[in-house]
Amino acid sequence: MINSDWVLPRNLTTLCYIQQEDAYLMLHRVKKEQDINKDKWIGIGGHFEPGESPEECLLREVKEETGLTLHSWRFRGIITFVTDCGEPEYMCLYTSEEFEGQLIECTEGNLEWVPKDKLKELELWEGDYIFLDLLEHREDFFSLKLRYEGDKLIEAVLDGRPLAVS
Repeated sequence: MINSDWVLPRNLTTLCYIQQEDAYLMLHRVKKEQDINKDKWIGIGGHFEPGESPEECLLREVKEETGLTLHSWRFRGIITFVTDCGEPEYMCLYTSEEFEGQLIECTEGNLEWVPKDKLKELELWEGDYIFLDLLEHREDFFSLKLRYEGDKLIEAVLDGRPLAVS
């Protein structure tokens, strides 16, 4: 039983890149006015609910946002987001290629299958380009810290080692 006095931190999230052929299912966040991701393209995911494991959060968020049911997934990395305007966020990053179901209308934005070679043409967070590249070129689990001032990425640290940022 969950202690009703316990407050779940709002800084625990999941994100999944669902792959079909050579495309990822992307969410263009255009439906909410007060949205930190307004007008950006992101993967599928959201915040943990009390008592959820990362996998339970992943499966629930994918089902709620897309209508799809994942049959398998890989936990690929942990992303730590630090900003100048709020609490740090810890995101469990997943990929999946095995799912079933029909896409539904998402209340947070528009869903679209985007070929991987077109991702760089989308408006993404700067750090997303880093972990999307890691998903394509690295098989092992990774830890990535991204520090932002406003929308500007000012620091990236991969597995404890600084990366150059522009």
